Amino acid sequence: MTVDWQPLLLTFKLATVTTTILLCIGVPFAWWLASTRIRFKPVVEALVSMPLVLPPSVLGFYLLLAFSPEHWFGQWLDRVAGLRLAFSFNGLVVASVIFSFPFLVHPVQAAFQNLPRSLSDAAHVLGKSNLQTFLRVLLPNIKPALLSGTVLAFAHTVGEFGVVLMIGGNLPNETRVASIAIYDEVEALNYAAANFYAGVLFCLSFLILLLVYMVNRKVPK
Repeated sequence: MTVDWQPLLLTFKLATVTTTILLCIGVPFAWWLASTRIRFKPVVEALVSMPLVLPPSVLGFYLLLAFSPEHWFGQWLDRVAGLRLAFSFNGLVVASVIFSFPFLVHPVQAAFQNLPRSLSDAAHVLGKSNLQTFLRVLLPNIKPALLSGTVLAFAHTVGEFGVVLMIGGNLPNETRVASIAIYDEVEALNYAAANFYAGVLFCLSFLILLLVYMVNRKVPK
């Protein structure tokens, strides 16, 4: 059996880029959600949680429409930024960030909400700025949740199928990630190759979850 490693490499690349972006935007957003008292906060939380209940094909379909060169938003991206997101790796990244967003935001938001307000107050009394308080006081105290959110976002991106199929299609070396490769091999009745890709993803997902539970396990006192 000849194995094409490109789908697996592309999958790990997509998951790494997506998780990095989510850490940059998702953690501050989770802190804002945990601390804000705005009236329409439930609306924001509902929008963030939509990928958890929305069928991936639905989200992928609307993103495909928005990114299409025939849509005003797709035309604007092409004209202003020179970006064509439909059927491209960049489009997969944008879609993956949206689809995996709640998997990082929810555990981090819950951790921020469970921190005692006295931590922030003490830091401010000692002259720390909001940024210093966030980086040096709050983040170190939510390491388990931060790890869990990071790993969940990474693993969820690795296992994506519906969204990446709608946005990226099946372009070799560009959008053909492992989940798409499994589907292709099964359709071609090439079960050996499908089993190889599926086995790699299965083992990776298990090891990732095992790492999370080992790091976050509670040590008996």
